[in-house]
Amino acid sequence: MPSLLNSRAVKSRLAACLALPLALLAGQAFADGDGVWKSGEKVYQKVCGHCHETNIGPNLKGRQLPPQYSIAVVRNGFRAMPAFPASFIDDKALGQVADYIAKSAAPAAKP
Repeated sequence: MPSLLNSRAVKSRLAACLALPLALLAGQAFADGDGVWKSGEKVYQKVCGHCHETNIGPNLKGRQLPPQYSIAVVRNGFRAMPAFPASFIDDKALGQVADYIAKSAAPAAKP
């Protein structure tokens, strides 16, 4: 019987739990120096990409996810994805990143 700690689901949840304190402590430090997010792409690169570009979380690009869906998941959390309150990412910036995800092309296939 395989070890429970070797399962992908457990590893994903563990990674999310370890990343959450860092994200919450950093708060607005991820913003562009003046505390303001400049674009949805920058938010994605600086926050979302840490999990969604490294196979910890699912790939979001190229799936044409409706912005309302992305906003609901970010605000409420889903499975291993923690909830991010407005004190971490304001509604305007969240809308920008949700639009960026909805319009992003799928990543190029790796050889």
